[in-house]
Amino acid sequence: MIGLIATDLDGTIVRADESVSARTLAALDRAMGVGVRVVFVTGRPPRWMSTVADVTGHRGLAICANGAFVYDMGSEAVTQTFAIAPDAAQVAAARLQEVLPHPAFAVESSNGFGHDAAYIPRWDVDPRVVAPIEELIDRPVAKLLVRDETLSGDEMLRRARPVLAGQVEVTHSNMNDCLLEISALGVSKATTLAKLAADWGIAQSDVVAFGDMPNDLEMIQWAGRGYAMANSHPEVLAAADHIAPTIQEDGVAQIVEHLLDGP
Repeated sequence: MIGLIATDLDGTIVRADESVSARTLAALDRAMGVGVRVVFVTGRPPRWMSTVADVTGHRGLAICANGAFVYDMGSEAVTQTFAIAPDAAQVAAARLQEVLPHPAFAVESSNGFGHDAAYIPRWDVDPRVVAPIEELIDRPVAKLLVRDETLSGDEMLRRARPVLAGQVEVTHSNMNDCLLEISALGVSKATTLAKLAADWGIAQSDVVAFGDMPNDLEMIQWAGRGYAMANSHPEVLAAADHIAPTIQEDGVAQIVEHLLDGP
């Protein structure tokens, strides 16, 4: 039985050109048509969700910023926030400054985006605040972002995990980018998805999840049936019990069609 389908966006159903295939949209629409909940679970902040909401018909909920926000796709509004407390963010930033040679910081909050002078955004963000990190984290933030242009994302994660354990959650969503994404302790895609499933009375065993990057690991492992895309990060492929075909092969659509058709 399927009660809920949770899918990551980028690299899982959203391609590099920002498109979602017609087959994938049809499979998810078919699932919703028979009463299955569909939740988009992403590292993206809410301000990057309008296009996805348009493509998918402004239905249901999304989980954004790796679990920090619950976002209503119909009203395009945040309904819940799970933020990092200022003291935890301050400790995390200080510890990262000790283990990364050239860290630069940014924050996502319910009020928008801010970064220090050293942080180089990869996309135009307007409006934004440029200020020292100490000023940016003097209030709760949804996500703390860290770049070090001299290291890979995997190397940054290797260095960060030991010093941030028990303080905050740290992950990344792009193996080709030098970016870490930090959430409040105990907040991940999996924890917020579990809250929604419980609210809807859906058993963990009836949840199907899809993802491709380290920020999807907890969700894939928590779901009753978790799939790593065949194009996933090696760490995700190693941890997953099930593998879906690649995004180029409409892997999510293939699995959803198979599950809906039954044995």
